[in-house]
This record gives sequence, structure tokens and C-alpha cells, in this order.
Amino acid sequence: MTRSRWAAVAAAVAAVVLVGAGAFWLLGSDGGPKDTAARFTAAWSRGDYAAMRDLSAGAPADLTARLAKQRDDLGATAQEYKVASVGKPKGGEAGGAYSARLTLAGGRVWSYDGTLGFTKSGGKWKVDWAPTVLYPTLKEGQRLQAARAWPNRGRIEYADGSSMEGSSSGSVQQLVGPVGPAADDVVKKLGAPYRKGDTVGVDGLNKQYEKRLAGTPALTVQIVDAGGRPVTTLKRFGGQDGSPLRTTVDARVQKAAGQALSAVDKPASVVALRPSTGEILAVANKPGGLNRALLGHYPPGSTFKVVTAAALVAGGMDAGTPVPCPATINIGGRTFKNYQHESFGTPPLREAFAHSCNTTFAQLAVQKLGREKLTAVAQQFGFNAPVVGGLPAVRALFPAAKDDTAFAAEAFGQGEVLTSPLNMASVAGAAADGTWRTPRIVAADLAPQAADAAGRRPEPPHRLDPAVKTALHSLMPAVVTEGTAHAVSFPSGTAGKTGTAEFGGGENPPTHAWFIGYRGDLAFAVIVEGGGTGAEAAAPIAASFLKAVS
Repeated sequence: MTRSRWAAVAAAVAAVVLVGAGAFWLLGSDGGPKDTAARFTAAWSRGDYAAMRDLSAGAPADLTARLAKQRDDLGATAQEYKVASVGKPKGGEAGGAYSARLTLAGGRVWSYDGTLGFTKSGGKWKVDWAPTVLYPTLKEGQRLQAARAWPNRGRIEYADGSSMEGSSSGSVQQLVGPVGPAADDVVKKLGAPYRKGDTVGVDGLNKQYEKRLAGTPALTVQIVDAGGRPVTTLKRFGGQDGSPLRTTVDARVQKAAGQALSAVDKPASVVALRPSTGEILAVANKPGGLNRALLGHYPPGSTFKVVTAAALVAGGMDAGTPVPCPATINIGGRTFKNYQHESFGTPPLREAFAHSCNTTFAQLAVQKLGREKLTAVAQQFGFNAPVVGGLPAVRALFPAAKDDTAFAAEAFGQGEVLTSPLNMASVAGAAADGTWRTPRIVAADLAPQAADAAGRRPEPPHRLDPAVKTALHSLMPAVVTEGTAHAVSFPSGTAGKTGTAEFGGGENPPTHAWFIGYRGDLAFAVIVEGGGTGAEAAAPIAASFLKAVS
């Protein structure tokens, strides 16, 4: 074998490194400054600061922390660094250039050109570290920062354009929500350009529409010293004021709802909406704290009979169909009874509804409807669907009953049925208009911005069978003129349904008081927690509210 061939073999063998029983084939020679430059800028672009340190000669021990802080201080949401040129090596040194493109808060792009120096260290080409690697005029002890100036925050408005902020009403302030300094977890969720301590919405509409209301801050890219004092301004970007948020809340209706609760000494809520659009007109809670109108979960009691009656009519009945209303009835070994053991014989459906016969609806649900059909109709009234209307709100639940006994209880709003005042106002709205619409407190195109945790959009409208609308327009007025709420002085044209919903345990459990209804293109729901009967506690509040808005 010739001397040259022996040399080639020896070089090849020298390129094998044995580790245990295996071996790694190493790349031949160092890729030169061009290869280092490509790897360095690629690592910089993807935020791999450890790789940048390893590709640098003379880098400070805290380089990775410095690079991470620079990105945070700039509020960069994306960064791209590309090699522009690399000069021919000379005497173990070389020079090069790169281009930088950083996306800052609000999508503003800052571009600049930088320089790189290269040196051969330990037989490999590395970036010769200096502060000027980060920016051409940067010196040791200095850093890059984007100073922000937040613009005017958009205001939250009533439907007529007047401001809701500064209102003396606790219910209005609960809807608006407070603002305060952002904590670390909030900053992480909001992302750039937010930083700890920035003023942000803490709750309510201020929180849900934070970015719309806050606007886009003005940015000034600067070189600052170790104390954060500006040294040089490199780039300025203008800001944009926050956009106002127009709600559907009617100032007059909201005031009437709040006044209707003024004399109540138990937790209570009033919700009002416009049936023809689903727009929420008023949300009042007393006392503050939990927004029970939107987030409270309660058994609906006999107000759910609106849904069960709709299912019976869809199944072929009408307001005049005779139905049984005994004082008690046994279903699956459990005895169901009417209020004060009333018995009405075999009245028409209209009368059984007006007098709220539990035994009628329990028996007919089991014998005539069945679980699947009533569940389907409940869904037509918004049960089991997310409420995506601009603020967090619980969904109404009509769960699958395990047997006929449980199903009979669900048919008149007991068992495991749960709902909120907002949900029940939308049920009343569907009865009024003949179409169920998801309630919303902002414009329809803005509501999905405050979607539920799963990002679901609002349910489309559900049109009821015309016969159902006709029947409910006979059944619900009867409650006020001759039924359970006949002793309450309502404005003419009022239709509704009382509810006395048991909760807790014991032979005589406590009850929440409900009244839901409509008058013209106004639907509403009233609840008084632990208030007793709907006729005694909730209906008078509803009457007071309606008189104030008449």
C-alpha cells in the first residue's frame, strides 16, 4: 500500500471515537464561520439561548438570562435573525452581518441590521462575544427595552351610549367589574405587551374585554442603562386608544330592576331581556358578591312547567285538553303532592298549569312524554347548552333521569334540574316570542369573544312549534289572572309562572321563590333565595319591576 493510501486510512480511523461497544462518526472539519453564523442565528430565532452560549467565545456566565430578559423587556412575540454576510477568515478571525426582525406588542415590527465577529477557539469557529452582538451600539451594562405608554381605556356603555362606569348601582358595577394591577398569572395569560402591575380588568366586562378596552400601548425601543434609565431611543411606534364596549343594558330597565329589589332582605336577583333579540336589558343582584343572576345554579321548581307544557302541546295536547290533577300520585313508590294537597279533579291543561298541579305534570311526563322527548324540548329552551353572551354564565342542566321516579320530579323542576335566573328569563322569552335565543349582553359579533372555556360559539335560535307558542300564550296569562299569582297586582298584559323550588333535606325543606314571565317584548325572571313561595315572595317583586318600566 502506498504512503498516501496509508495516510488516508489513518485519517479515517482517527475520525472514529469508540464509546462502549458503539461508535460515533464525527463530521470532518469545523464548518467555518459561515456554519457558526447560521447555527447561531437559527438558535437565536428559536430562543435557544443555551445553544447561543455554546457557540460563543468569551460569553458571560449569565448570557442565557440576559437574552431571555432582553426578549421579555422588548415584549417580543416573535423574532427572526438571518445571516446577511460572512467575510473571508483571516488570521483566525472573521466578520459578518445579520438582519433582525422582531414582532413587538400590537404586531408592530422592528427591524435592524447587526454585526457578528468570529474567532477560532479550541479549533472551532465561534462568535466572538461582545454586547454589540445584540445591537451595534450596545455597551456592557446596557440592554434593550421597549418602554410602553398605555392609551386611554375604552369605556363600557349602556345601550344608549351613556357610560356605565361610575354608577352608584352595585349591580351595574358588578357587570362592569373593577380594574387593578396585573398579577404574574394574569400577565402570562394575556401575553405581550402586558407586564406585572399593569392596570387590567379584574372581573366583569372589564376582564372579558380587556384587550378591546385597553387598546394598544405606544412603544419606544430604547437602550437603557443598568438602572433602566434611557440612553438612546432607537424606534418609536404610536399607540391606539381602547375601543368602547356598547352593551345591551337599558339604563331605565336596569334602574327599575334594582329598585324592585330595594326592600328584599334575602339574596335575590332580577334579570330582564328582549325576547325578539335575546338582548339582556337588566341584571340586578342583591347583595353583591356572587352574580347569582348569571352564575347561580338553582332548581327551577314549577317554572320548569313552561317547558313540560310545551312538550305536551308538541305531543298533541292544547290548552283545553282535560288532564288529571289529584291531590297526590304515586310514581315508582314515591308520593308526589300538590301545594297544600289541592285537588282540581280533571281540569283543562290551562287550569292545571295556572294552579301549578305537580301531580298533573309528573304523571303526564311519565305516561305521555318519556325522557327523550322532554329532554329534546328542554334543549329547545336552552337547557344543556352553553351560554355565550359576553359574560360567564352557567348552563341550564336537564340531566338524564335514572328512573321514572326521578323523571317525574324533573318534570316539574325538581330532582337534578338546575338553572339560573338568566336561563329562566330566556325560557320566558322563548314563550313570548316563539323562538329561543341565547341571551347576550353585547353585540352578537362580540359575544363569542367571551366564549366559554371550550371556545364554543352561541347556540343558533330555536324556533318553537307555532302550536306551542299559541298554547303558552293561553297558559301563562292564566297564572296571573286566575292562578297562583292572581292576588298580585300586575300591569295588564302580564303573563308568567310561579315557582316554589325545594332544596336541602328534611320533611319540609326550604324553598327558593321564583317568578318568570313576559309582557310585550320584555321577558324576565325573579328569584329570592330561601324566599318561600313564588307567589308570596317573587311575584310582587316582578310586579313592582313591571310597573316601573311600564
